[in-house]
This record gives sequence, C-alpha cells and structure tokens, in this order.
Amino acid sequence: MRHPNVPEALDGWAILHRMFRFDRRRWDALDAERRQTIEREAAELLASLARDADADLGLAQTLGHKGDLLLTHYARSFDALGEMQTQVDKLALRDFLEPYESYVSILELGLYEHTAKIHAELRDRGLKPHSEDWNAAFDAMMDAAARDPRNAGRLWARIPRRRYVCFYPMNKKRDGADNWYATPYEERAKLMLEHGKIGRSFHGHVAQVISGSIGFDDWEWGVDLYADDPIVLKRLVYTMRFDEASSRFGEFGRFWTGMQFSVSQLGVFLAGVGSPALLADDAAEPALR
Repeated sequence: MRHPNVPEALDGWAILHRMFRFDRRRWDALDAERRQTIEREAAELLASLARDADADLGLAQTLGHKGDLLLTHYARSFDALGEMQTQVDKLALRDFLEPYESYVSILELGLYEHTAKIHAELRDRGLKPHSEDWNAAFDAMMDAAARDPRNAGRLWARIPRRRYVCFYPMNKKRDGADNWYATPYEERAKLMLEHGKIGRSFHGHVAQVISGSIGFDDWEWGVDLYADDPIVLKRLVYTMRFDEASSRFGEFGRFWTGMQFSVSQLGVFLAGVGSPALLADDAAEPALR
C-alpha cells in the first residue's frame, strides 16, 4: 500500500470458516449400511484435505445453538478454497448439514512497527516518495519481511492442533473521537504494541490466528484462539478487554466455541455416542468401518 498512515501486512493462507447444524435425528433414521457409506466417503475426502501440503482442514464440535460442526479450511488461494468448498458440498453428508454461518478471510501478519521503519529508512536514504526507486526499495523490504523465516512460518503454519477452539470476528471502532482510522499512526502503533504484549504473555498456553477480512466479509478481522484448557481462552479474552486497543476501539461479533477433533473421529461425532477426540497422530488414515 506504501502509505505512511496505513500499516502494511503480510498475507498467508486463504481461510474459510463454515458453521453447520447437523440433523442428527434424520441421520440416526438411516439404515446402518447407508450411514457407513456416507461416513466413509466424507472421511476419505476430509482426510485428503487435512493431509494436503497446499491446504489444511480443521474439524470442531461446537457448543450451543449456533451450530454443531465447525469446518476451518486453509488454502493457498481463494480459487483453491472454492474448490475445497465445492468438494465438501458434493458429499452425501451435506444432505444432513444445514449451513448456519460462514466467514471468509486471509491469514494476516500486521506490520505496524515494520511499516514505520521502512518509511523512516527510505526517508533517511533521500529517496523521493513513490518514485520508481522508492517503490522498488519499499517492495524489496516488504519481500524480505515476507521471506523472513519467523514471518513465513507464521503465515503458512498449519491449523493449531489443540483441543479447544474459539472463533470470533471483530472491528476497530469508527465512532466520533473513538475512530481508529482517524487516530494518528504513532498512537495506533503504540496501542498495538501494548495489545501484542498481552497476547505474548499467554505464549505457550494459547495459539492465536489473526486473519484479515476487510473487503471479504462483514467484519474486519477474524480471530481463532486454540488452547488445551478452555479456561485459558476466557482469561485471555477477558484480560484483553482492559487493553485500550480493545476497551476503546474494539467491537466484537458472535463467538463460536467448541472442541477440535480428528478426521478419524468423524464417526464418533456422527454417531453421537461420545465426544470425538483430537488424537496425537492427526494425520493418520481415517478409521473406516
């Protein structure tokens, strides 16, 4: 974007969240052979998507009335994401899954501090803003940031394999004096630095995936939180409520919460005989009956 008031961002996976209601009573009414056939077809496809080097798939049993199943799709592009969506929609199992909600975004790594450094360095080098040399230098520094192993690892990381997941969308407020986009860059950068410190204080306890959705969906960002203990998710979100970037400027959508499970546990979910587990070897072949 190359604008001194606009923070740059690095983009990774294209992401689609899909929330479904499962018609369990109609499923249970099928004869056992038909259920087995449908389950086998679905498990084979979902396992192939989860194993794909250029894609990923997460399954979660959601709690509450806002759905029963959350599918999280990762792909290298929107086109590939559309292919994954179509493949799932062609499954016989979709006859028993009612779409409830969805969310489209791209995994994003914000660069508030790095953006300011780029503009400062190019200014110190005496390059004329937006000249050919200035643009080339700017793009080269952004490309270097994208290739930095620390950034690349985050942009293309697989879906965190942690038992509990929470997803919600959010905006930055645009309301009178509390307009994030009319706030000076330096103040926004400082607020985001403090906001990030809170997140880092939960390092090792929570895996966080931030995705940008401006221009793609109804909110500006999507947030996925993954943890081995659901209480940790509550503590993180609550703590961040006291952070000024959230308390003054944050607006939040609906929350979806549930338990991730392995593709090989799809049959457990469909049968409703227990809680489907997230197994240590999540890349294993589905246990087909």
